[in-house]
Amino acid sequence: MNGSGARTAVEWLVSAARDPDACRWEWERHPLGIALLPAGRRWDVLILPGALGCPALDVLTRLVDRPGPVLADFGDGRVGFFVPPGTSARWVGTGVRSAGKGTWIVVPYPGRSTGGVRWLIAPDGSGTLTDPSLLELSMHEAAAAIARGGEATG
Repeated sequence: MNGSGARTAVEWLVSAARDPDACRWEWERHPLGIALLPAGRRWDVLILPGALGCPALDVLTRLVDRPGPVLADFGDGRVGFFVPPGTSARWVGTGVRSAGKGTWIVVPYPGRSTGGVRWLIAPDGSGTLTDPSLLELSMHEAAAAIARGGEATG
């Protein structure tokens, strides 16, 4: 991600904070390059086990040119998809965690390596989020492929 793309992404991300200027200042100076941002204002996050989340992302990227931002934790044990606010309150799915209103997520600075949480798809600053219906479809396709012992073919 180039400098202007990272700045645009940072502006979009910090817009979720109650005090965007203070958040940006703190984030840019944090030695790990991470911030704690509130979910439920600009986005919710659906968190899938990595064994399903990574294949679901593969399917999703074949369905749409650019899904919304996607995070992964160290070792890809969990994958988090940024979805529209309110999605987590309506989502029903075994093994899927959600972060919505009243919760916080650890977010790495776009374009900077943190050694822990990282962007699989970094935000571009446009506000693009993953459509929950397409994510669900991708999860079903990925789960079916896993059950068959093969690769998902979106």
